[in-house]
Parts: sequence; C-alpha cells; structure tokens
Amino acid sequence: MATILYLDLFSGAAGDMLLGALVDLGLPLEVLRAELGKMDLSGYELEAERQVRRGISGTRLHVRDLARAHPARHLPDIRRLLEGSRLSPKVRDRSLAVFERLARAEARVHHVSVDEVHFHEIGAVDTLVDVVGFVLGLESLSVERVYASPVPLGSGFVQTEHGLLPVPAPATAALLAEVSAPVRPHPAPTEILTPTAAALLAELATFGQPPMRVRAVGYGFGEKEFPWPNAVRAWLGDSEEALAQETVCLLECNLDDATGEVLGYVMERLFAAGALDVWFTPIQMKKHRPGVMLSALARPEGADTLAALILRETPTLGVRRRQTERVIAERREESVETEWGTVRVKEKWLDGQKVAVSPEYEDCARIARERGVPLSDVYAAVLRVLR
Repeated sequence: MATILYLDLFSGAAGDMLLGALVDLGLPLEVLRAELGKMDLSGYELEAERQVRRGISGTRLHVRDLARAHPARHLPDIRRLLEGSRLSPKVRDRSLAVFERLARAEARVHHVSVDEVHFHEIGAVDTLVDVVGFVLGLESLSVERVYASPVPLGSGFVQTEHGLLPVPAPATAALLAEVSAPVRPHPAPTEILTPTAAALLAELATFGQPPMRVRAVGYGFGEKEFPWPNAVRAWLGDSEEALAQETVCLLECNLDDATGEVLGYVMERLFAAGALDVWFTPIQMKKHRPGVMLSALARPEGADTLAALILRETPTLGVRRRQTERVIAERREESVETEWGTVRVKEKWLDGQKVAVSPEYEDCARIARERGVPLSDVYAAVLRVLR
C-alpha cells in the first residue's frame, strides 16, 4: 500500500496553490522553511494564511519577494543553484527535472536552445520556492505517487514579458501537449493554469483518478477571486492495489475509399486530439471490396470531438460509438540520464510490483535526431542505465 496524492483541479492551478494545498494537508511551514533554507536563495518570506472562501476553509500561501526584483535566470543558473544546495538528491533531481521540462517547452515556443531560454518571471524567487517547495512537500508527506484530474483551461489573454499572449500561454499549452494531458473548457475569462503548475503536473503527475482510501483533504487558495472557490483540492490517502477500471468510448467506421496517406494523417490528428489509441483492421465490405475499419479509443468527454474529426477528415458518412470498460495497469514515469541527455521511462506496475519498463519513444527520437546517432543506440543506452 502506497501513500498517494490526488489533485482535483476544478479551478485550475498555480504553483502557490499546489504548495498551499500541501501545507493545508499538514506539511509544517517550519519544516518547509528549514528545507528551503538548504538552497542559497534569500530575499523572500514564506507565509501561510488561513482563509475561508465560499464557506470552505483552506490555506493561502504567500511567497513575498523582498528584493522586488526578478533576476534573469537561465536554466544553467537554476541547475547550479540546485546542484550546489544541501537538498536531498531526490528533491534536487525532481526539482531540476521540472525546470528542465519547462525549459524544453519554452525553447520550442521561442525556437531557441534550452540553455538560452530566459525564464523571466519563471526564474523569480517565488517560482523557485513553489517548485522546490512542492517537491519537498511530497517527500515530507511520504507521497509516492501523484495523480491529477483533467486540466481546465480559461480563455482570453495573459500579460507576459513578451506582451499579451493567448490563454493558455504557449509554454503551458506545449507542456500539456507533451504528456497528452486531458483538458476541458472552463468559464473563467482569464488564465487559470500557469506554466509553473503545468510543468509540475506534467513532470510529477499521472492524469486520472486512482482508487484510494482518503485520509485527509486540503485546499490551496489562489490569488484571483471567482464566483466559485479558487482552489486546488488535494486528497491524501492510501492506494487500493486492486486493478483500476475506467470507462472509455470506442469509435469505429468502415472505409473503402481512403488512401494510405489519408489514413496515416487521420491517425496523427486523432492522437493529437487526445485519442487513447488508434488502429486499423483489414475488413471485407459490400460488393466484395476490401476495406479498413478505423477504430479509436476516447475518454467520454472527448468522444464528440474525435467523432467530428473522423467525419471531417475521412469519406465516411457515419461513426459507430459505444461505451465500454477497460482494466488498466498502473503507469509511472521516471527519468534516466544517458550520455546524450535525459530520457523518460514508462513503468508498468501490478500489485505494487514493477513488471515492465520502456523508454519514451519521443525522447529517444529527439536525441537521435539532435545527436545524429541511431535510434537503437539511444534505446540501448537507456536500457544499460536501467540495468
């Protein structure tokens, strides 16, 4: 039985909301201050304020930047800060992995190298405290696995160092896309998911609600006020080792007049739109014509979008749709360091035991392209590290 954390993101998330939820769950503020003091980082105060909003009590965490300045930190600066700290190796490495993931997203958005990314407010003291503090909180509360609900997205624009940008901010969208995070619309006409929170969730959380025995519930309030409680709700408890089940939607259609190029394109579009799986089956159709059955698995909330995409991108006149159940093994994600860089590794767990591992293809393919080495060599390097 493992201690797990489930993050209910009904109103989005920011770094201080995530950390505030852990404090509300019982993370002692004096422990957090002491552990953060192991970094060479000064000029801030950490305060936790008890608040009641819309009849719900929770914690509003304040990280006050006493210097009133946001230093121009790059990823190498943050790496030096963390590697030179007295933090535990696990906290240091997981915190650095969050910043590296954020840097990769910013690099893709701005078309620069990872080390050239200028973090702007992301490198400010409050963001460093939020990221490292959240990782510290997981260790202090003995959390072994983190899960998160689908991510709500606001609308409108957000003011950044680059000017007004659409919501979600480009880096936030890139982070969510990298892990195929489930998202949903939200009525808030503003940003409700920050890049910092998106990086923490993408690096540390598995999206989905696990079976668990709840021991405590905490609320971390955000700065903005809405007609609803602006909070992250965190559930702390023990895992139920029974196999998890979930409801999915199976979408199908028969095609006898679609080219291979169209089928490959449709598969790519379906995965990009959130399909859990896509496959083709050879079939025999009317008038003795060979054809292909296109099948896609979708989460119920995304089935309409995927069905519309199939109707738009293929010649079919209809899409069959039915709900079904699937039993799923627990999936965890770790990162390993190879001679060419960091690669994520997917782990399959059953009954509390790790039964299989596989390198993340996208990471291996990126390294192979960037370094000019065979993909098989990258896979072999990852497996050597795992052994």
